[in-house]
Amino acid sequence: MPEHLELQQLVDGGPLRHSRRRLMSIFRCSCPYLGILLATLSSLFFSLCSVIVKGLVEINPMELASFRFVGVLLPTIPIVIQKQTPIFPKGKRIILLCRCFVGTTGLMLSFYAFRHMPLADASVIIFSTPVFVAIFARLFLKEPCGTFHIITVLLTLLGVVLITRPPAIFGDTVPSLVDSQVPDGTSYDLWGPVAALSSTLFGANAYVLLRALKGLHFSVIMTNFGAFGLIYTTIVSWTIGSACLPPCGADRLLVVALALFSFLGQILLTLSLQMEQAGPVAIARSADIVFAFIWQVIFFREVPNVYSLLGALLVISCVILTGLRKWVLALPRDSAKRQRFRWLALE
Repeated sequence: MPEHLELQQLVDGGPLRHSRRRLMSIFRCSCPYLGILLATLSSLFFSLCSVIVKGLVEINPMELASFRFVGVLLPTIPIVIQKQTPIFPKGKRIILLCRCFVGTTGLMLSFYAFRHMPLADASVIIFSTPVFVAIFARLFLKEPCGTFHIITVLLTLLGVVLITRPPAIFGDTVPSLVDSQVPDGTSYDLWGPVAALSSTLFGANAYVLLRALKGLHFSVIMTNFGAFGLIYTTIVSWTIGSACLPPCGADRLLVVALALFSFLGQILLTLSLQMEQAGPVAIARSADIVFAFIWQVIFFREVPNVYSLLGALLVISCVILTGLRKWVLALPRDSAKRQRFRWLALE
């Protein structure tokens, strides 16, 4: 799901109350791995959001994205009111709008990919976003991009190729994702993998823009993101003729669950980043892909083939290595743990 680690910069840049900081210290002492546990639970809720998007075949993905943004917007409004900070601060407005646009577009593309691809395959491609951040950070923020980043990007691209299996590379002897069959007998269209990869690129740019906005409180960014996304997706839904309330019954309950799971995933991710460093949280978030494979088999009876499994293994390995590298670089230079993983700190 496209803002799975975006609060990393927001939480680090936002001031925490002394009482909350003291409460977090108590929690860390009683349960040292609570931050990792909360990050894993956030992955569970985000993966359930993906299941709902894929399962509600009668509702357009763009319309579901609108309900997703309701779950993002409503909880942040009381926070931004309590903070009494400008909602649309001067000097940051253009970057804020760009962040909202790329984040919203990335989310809509991910919802389309979940609908038109196997759940696990789409999740693997979309979750590779952190690996591509280094490229855009190098292009737009002039941040260093060394050998480690180049290798992880290449391995991630190889994993994506194994998952999508384009006929131009594999030929006709290996069935491509486009030739796979969905439960109703129709074929996956080519735009599913294209949407997943495009969502990854939009998500990577969203991370870069968030770095430029790290001085703003997370409630300001999330309020703008939720409001912009709600308006944007509503307009798109109305334009394509899908703007309507879901029918009564299970569909409407699932839409409410989508907004609720989105809210719970965001809150748990925020709390985990307040208790734990970004690197270990990034590793714990890899559980999203594991959950996706489980839900794909349980709910949709889609068994991944060996190519998808190998591709997922490559992508997960790169995401884990990227998270480990962030954690190692955040350690003191004379730390024994940093010395043990010094190969990760090399450019």
